Amino acid sequence: MSAPLISLHRCCQRAALFLVARRQWSSSSAPPASLLSRCLLFLAQRYYDVEMLLRWRSQLGRDQLRKKNLYYGYTQRFYGPDIASAHYILNLGGGFRFVGQSKWYRADSRGKFSWDFLNYRDTPVEEVDMSYTVINYTGLSNLERQQHMRTLKLQGCPEVDDWFLAGLHIFQDSLEELDISYCPRITAGGLVALRNLRGLKRVNVSSIPRISSPGLVIILLEEMLPQCQITADGYDLSLRQAGGETSEEHMETER
Repeated sequence: MSAPLISLHRCCQRAALFLVARRQWSSSSAPPASLLSRCLLFLAQRYYDVEMLLRWRSQLGRDQLRKKNLYYGYTQRFYGPDIASAHYILNLGGGFRFVGQSKWYRADSRGKFSWDFLNYRDTPVEEVDMSYTVINYTGLSNLERQQHMRTLKLQGCPEVDDWFLAGLHIFQDSLEELDISYCPRITAGGLVALRNLRGLKRVNVSSIPRISSPGLVIILLEEMLPQCQITADGYDLSLRQAGGETSEEHMETER
């Protein structure tokens, strides 16, 4: 139970007890309770109903997130892993491009998309844009067969975390470009997992709010990925000049 809800409940309880005591002490000819008093009494009586509603809403949100990221086994059995991956990406509101094709397939603002991608059975996905979708670690199982994937954009994804970054090792031989900017759940410790991506050429780590010492973090990324171009906008990089020897130790302590 959260602290604001507890405080609200106690406040309403006290107000209700005060109203009851006042009614007992007052004469029968006393005027009816004010609108504010009746509202406080109502809140005190309905507090647990509100709490249950909030819990139900939270559980419903978790269930919906889990269903959206479940493995598309049925589609995989009938159409193969490439179409299954494409279907998952579109259902989540993302976009992709097949190997050897210039056309991008994307869902529109209402979640609708063209089914023409079914004509490219057994054609692997090369570029994926899942920015601002609810993809999470579980959802990676829908992409793990895409061993030709060179680009993965995850900008602003609220469920992408350190555990998700650790799972990207399945693309260590193919992934060349990664965008994890504006992902609120990634920490400096999670970025250490990027050293598994041996072919990475470009990575965007801009404006990740949970990175407390971006200067040191960027130094370590440059040490881990010397062949990689690192984009890191939206930070105060005043610590960048402060001794690179301690950068790896700093990131390990934040894990």
